[in-house]
Parts: sequence; structure tokens; C-alpha cells
Amino acid sequence: MRIRATVAAVTGALALTALAAPAAQADAGNADLDKPSATERFGNPSAKSAFRAAAAADELPVITKVTVNSGKAVVVGTTNAKTVTVSVTASHATGIQDAYVDLWHGTDVEEGLDGYLGPNQDAATCTASSATTSTCKLTITAYPGVDLYKNALAGTWKVTVGALAGDGSMYWNDYHGTHKVQRYSKLTVNASPEPVKKGKTITVTGKLSRANWETGKYAGYTGQSVKLQFRKKSSSTYTTLKTIKTNSTGNLSTTVTAGVDGYYRYAFAGTSTTPAINAAGDFVDVK
Repeated sequence: MRIRATVAAVTGALALTALAAPAAQADAGNADLDKPSATERFGNPSAKSAFRAAAAADELPVITKVTVNSGKAVVVGTTNAKTVTVSVTASHATGIQDAYVDLWHGTDVEEGLDGYLGPNQDAATCTASSATTSTCKLTITAYPGVDLYKNALAGTWKVTVGALAGDGSMYWNDYHGTHKVQRYSKLTVNASPEPVKKGKTITVTGKLSRANWETGKYAGYTGQSVKLQFRKKSSSTYTTLKTIKTNSTGNLSTTVTAGVDGYYRYAFAGTSTTPAINAAGDFVDVK
């Protein structure tokens, strides 16, 4: 694979060199970790006639907005690939002809890269809002077990952003921002018996599980705080009754006293690696 030097901006006098680092791919299986440099993506700026030998910072494209998956985390399960839209809004006096976004994981883009999610397209689709400003869109697809080949990849990823102006000048930053890539979560609930007499005990069980990208299955999420919530049959609002923790297999179990007809559910607030989720309410008829 090739590891790239990171730059905040690229001028005609700058050539990026790719460094060999095969060890970084040792545990990656079939994952593609060949993250491109600015010149690999946009071409050699020195070959562009409009490019000056040294460009001042205010002559480079200016990034005004970057959006990944409408601002939501990229949540991936065990089987289906997840495709998200990314967009870049950039400006330059000569207009914007292309843009680039990728997500990468690791301690350092040059030596510590262990995850990469690149765009599906060779060039972005750019729509101009003026002679100088365009919004460019791409899509990125994440495959569980391939791109996301280990569970340790869940969490915060870095976002690389690039933009190519009409005169060939480039903006490129491998540390433009961050974004969450998470393991899909599931949460179940069952309240019994149904129906139940008022004043009797209701047992509420459930399970919190999440995608295991290494096995391709769902596994219990242990030691997590989960709220037991209730809403009356005539209400649309849930209130929290208590908070309990999942056991060593992700299971939940607690008891409450039957009062009125209503719905019980478990609610998980989420973590940096796993999204929040609410179980569908389970109705209990109280006699």
C-alpha cells in the first residue's frame, strides 16, 4: 500500500511522495487501505499551466462546509453494506471543478493507518451556486467484515477533505475533521405476564446486542446502563422507572409492580462505538 504525506494546502511547487508501509496492512484482510494523496486524486499540479510556483493561502480553494451522511454517524451492521453521501462546499476565484472526501482510521495518516473508506466515484458531481462557489457530492460505501474488518475500528474516524479549483490550485487536509463510524445495535423487550392483575409483579426482560464485524454476528453488549421506561396507554410520552445494567451476555431483567395499562420499553443512550436505540414498547393489560 502507499501512505501519504498530509498537507493543509497544495501548490504547484509541492509534490507529495508515497511511502511504502506493507506492515500496516498485516491485519486488514481484504480491506483497501490504499488512500490516495492529493496528486494521486487530482493530478500533478505542476503540470497545470495556470498553476503558479508558489500560491498564497488566500489563493487556494476555501472550504466552507463539509457534510458526511447528513451529520449522522455511519452505522454498519453485520451483512449489508452502508452507503452514505458526502458533500463539500468550496469557493475559489476561478471556480471549483472537483472535490474529495474520505474517512480514515488510525493514529497517523503516514504510519498508523488501519482503516480507510474512500469515495465510490473518480470525480465528484459539482453544482455551482455562483461563478466562484460549488457544492460537490460523492458517495462512500462501507462493507462490514471487509473495510470494517475489526471491532476496534468502531468510534471516531478522521475526515480528509480536498478541493480542486478551476486554475488547478488545490486544498487538501487529511485532518479536516472527525466523524463517527459505529456498530449497529439492537434492543429487545418483553414484559410479562400479559394480562396481569393490578398490584402483581411484572417481569421485564430484554437484550442489548451489537454488530460484531469480526464474526459477522450480533453479540451481547455487556455492562451497559439501560433505562426501563413506561408510558400509559393514553399517553405518548415515556418516563424512566429505573436504570439497570446488561449482564455478561447483554441480557436485561428487572421487575415492577403493575399499576395501569401501558407500554414498557428499554432505552439505551449509546456510546462512542454504538448508537443509541429504544426498544419498541411492549403493551401490558392490567386487570
